[in-house]
Parts: sequence; structure tokens; C-alpha cells
Amino acid sequence: MATAPLGFNIDAPRWDQSTFVGRLKHFLNITDPRTVLVPEKELDRAKALVEACRAGLVPPGSSQEQLLYAKKLYDSAFHPDSGEKMNLIGRMSFQVPGGMALTGCMLQFYRTVPAVVFWQWVNQSFNAIVNYTNRNAASPISLRQIGVAYITATGTALATAVGLNLYTKRAPPLLARWVPFAAVAAANCVNIPMMRQQEIINGITVTDGDNNELGCSRRAAVKGIAQVVVSRIAMAAPGMIILPIIMERLERFPFMQRIRVLHGPLQVLLCGGFLLFMVPAACALFPQRCSLALADLELELHDSIVAKHGDKVPYVYFNKGL
Repeated sequence: MATAPLGFNIDAPRWDQSTFVGRLKHFLNITDPRTVLVPEKELDRAKALVEACRAGLVPPGSSQEQLLYAKKLYDSAFHPDSGEKMNLIGRMSFQVPGGMALTGCMLQFYRTVPAVVFWQWVNQSFNAIVNYTNRNAASPISLRQIGVAYITATGTALATAVGLNLYTKRAPPLLARWVPFAAVAAANCVNIPMMRQQEIINGITVTDGDNNELGCSRRAAVKGIAQVVVSRIAMAAPGMIILPIIMERLERFPFMQRIRVLHGPLQVLLCGGFLLFMVPAACALFPQRCSLALADLELELHDSIVAKHGDKVPYVYFNKGL
């Protein structure tokens, strides 16, 4: 075995995570949809290489570029808390191919109630997998809680979509095209908190600046989950708001009216274009290692930290999840 390159820390961020641009570069790297095509064996080799590098040893001849690529694969496929391999559908790198197909279909098939029901159900099933996969792994959730979260979110999406669909029958056509986004936004406000309810009930682990555990905080969980909800809505917003305007204009042209069968594939491709940028941009809105002022913690935890550390810990830190 050879030692890692002098001064190289494989877990050190390549870009400044205190800035939006730095976080954007980071998430452009790990949400790269091409990584979903990487074979399982190569992902396992990447994990082994990352773990070896953390131990200070790497195979002879390994370059820094190889180590960085291994870390990219590791971050794209393995949970940051548990280190376990995430299911393919739940990975953020799958958000572009999976999201573009579902969003395109929701925007295309919005006119009839059966179509609205079907595509909202499929989308919420996809979202439930993503939310469960990217939860804070330190807070386990039971199958019953998963089921309740799934049913509640799906019901919210369907009620919103069907209700607005019926309400907009007499409204301008563009309003009807925006119904899927309203349903997705409403469901996200329910699905994510419900899927991660254990974090809200029991709190999540918070640490000091040196990653020393200080306790569990419910307020930290609420802040992290709220930021994730905003990020998910922002991820979907441009495509689901701007694309209907584009399609409404395009469909007035005679040539578009002659190729109606291609409207669906066209919307899927355009959604992919939006998501290629919006997935990393939405993930980068807030720091992954979230912070909370000591004064904003629960009184009991605040007093416990002050008793042990005095005023040496002004902020606590935690993984907000994705």
C-alpha cells in the first residue's frame, strides 16, 4: 500500500461549502446523472478506495484524480451518515432521469381526472422512495410510519390536483397546466415531514465544530426538514412553471398541432434540461452541514451544553439530509 498524496484529505470539500457557488459545484459533481450507469462493482471499489484513503493508505500508483473520482462515486451512491449503498431510485443522481420522465408526464397528461390521479400517484411513490433514502439515517422509521407518510402525501397530492383540476375547467388553459406544480408543492410539504417524523419527535444528533456529539435536538430537525422542503419545491418550480408557458405558446403553431404525439416526449426532454441545473442548484440552496445557534436550541439541551462547554460552542451542526 502507498500513502495518500501529501496533505490530501479525501473528505475535505473540493469547493467552499459556505458559498452557494461552492455548494453548486459540489452538487453538480455528485448529482451527475451519468453515475447511475456505473456498475455496482465499480461503486464498491470506489467505497473501498475511499475507506482506504481515510485510513491513510491507497493502492500504489493511485492518482489524486482517481481518488477524487472514487469520492464522487461514493458521494453519489452511499448515504453520508450510514455509509450504506442507497437504492438507485432514491439517489439524487437519479433525480434527472426519474424526475424528467415523471414531470413531463404530469405536465402532458393533466386534462382528465384519471390521468391526473395516475401520474400524481406514481410521482408520490417516487418521492416517498427519495425522501426515505435521503433521510437522516440516525433516526429509524417504522414500516407503519412509512405507510402513513406515503398515504398522507399521496392523498394530499391527489386532493390538490383533482380539486384544482375541476376548479380550473372554466379558467384560462394556462392555469390548468400549473395544477401539477401546486399538487407537487403541497405534497412535498406533507411527504417530507411525515417521512422524517422520527427526527422531529426524537431530535437529530448535533455536534460542535469538531464533530463531537452534543446531544439530540428537535429544533435542529425542524430547521433541516424545512430547508429540504424548500429545496424540493425549488427543484421542481422552474420546469413546472415555465414549461407550461412555453408549451402553451408552442401549441398555437400549426406544425405543433400536427405532431401532438410528440408533445409528451418533448416535455420530458425539456424537463430534463431544467432538472440538469435545478437538481444541484436546489440542493445547494442551503449548506448540507446545517448550523443552529446555541440560543435557539431546546432549553434543556442548551443548558447541558453550556454546563459542559461554557461559551465555547456558539453554534451546533447537523446533517440536514436531502
